[in-house]
Amino acid sequence: MSGELVDGYDLVIFDLDGVIFLIDRPIPGAPEAVDRLRSEGTPVAYATNNASRRAPEVAALLNGMGVPAAPAEVLNSAGAAAALLAKRFPAGSPVLVVGAEALVAEVRAAGLTPVSGAEDEPVAVVQGYGPEVGWKILAEAALAVRAGAVWVATNTDRTLPSPRGPLPGNGSLVAVLRTALDRDPDVVVGKPEPGLFTTAAALSGAKRPLVVGDRLDTDIQGAVGAGMDSLLVLTGVSGPADLLAAPPERRPTYVAADLSGLFRPADEARLPTKAGGEAAPGQGAGGQAVEAGGWRLAGTRLSGAGDPVAALLLLCGAAWDGVPGKAIEGASPEATDMLKKWDL
Repeated sequence: MSGELVDGYDLVIFDLDGVIFLIDRPIPGAPEAVDRLRSEGTPVAYATNNASRRAPEVAALLNGMGVPAAPAEVLNSAGAAAALLAKRFPAGSPVLVVGAEALVAEVRAAGLTPVSGAEDEPVAVVQGYGPEVGWKILAEAALAVRAGAVWVATNTDRTLPSPRGPLPGNGSLVAVLRTALDRDPDVVVGKPEPGLFTTAAALSGAKRPLVVGDRLDTDIQGAVGAGMDSLLVLTGVSGPADLLAAPPERRPTYVAADLSGLFRPADEARLPTKAGGEAAPGQGAGGQAVEAGGWRLAGTRLSGAGDPVAALLLLCGAAWDGVPGKAIEGASPEATDMLKKWDL
């Protein structure tokens, strides 16, 4: 049996929405997990695509939830987008900002001039999430891009997790302009681009960082692109059905129900390394009957009872070996109920 999952890493990089909190509520166990990492001497960082708060505001929000954080530990797409534009354009250049006041502040802090209308002849449009973004500013952005402004999106997350379920994210707002302009943004700054992760590792001097996220299409794909191991927690957007259908570039190293998985044996969370073989210990491959954590998978029939994550590891081994998730059948009451809950 392996040691604790986190033991093999010298930095843990957390996503925020869906991992640490949901909108403004901490996810149960998250403050305790971060506090335990700190008490054990493991450095942490926070990398978020949400551009609606600046780093000091994010740190204050986290501390208010009982999650210890310093502004220097927070990297967000708003600051990264502003820094990119400052390198590309002369100081004082007008930039049309679509998003929250935090993005406006980041653009101003980078030495550029935030504007809100196409008549100001902006050299760029920077678009980030903001709950007050509406038709008027989107219309100005469309006019500016058609006039030649560079279009930079902080991120393209389609949804934001919330206690009531997924809500429209910046990607949904980007889609409005994409439809109107019939083109994609010139640059997408945030995850799945690896920059936030590589910057966090460089600032910490980490040689073996671990990325923890809730989205396969941003957090996990970004970690894969950065060459980093990753842990998918099932407290946010991506669920078991998404994981079974994930292509190789979106497959995490580990999966856990929540952040407590950081302190469980690594082998209890390790996913198969690739389709068709090289499974983690005790998982098997190639269609053989396999068992783990009280579950048994024989062909397409899942039976037994136990930790749902153990069953998910078995199912991923089968799915990534070519068995469709929808083909799995429950052969015990517990398995049937779990598969139904997972929409399989």
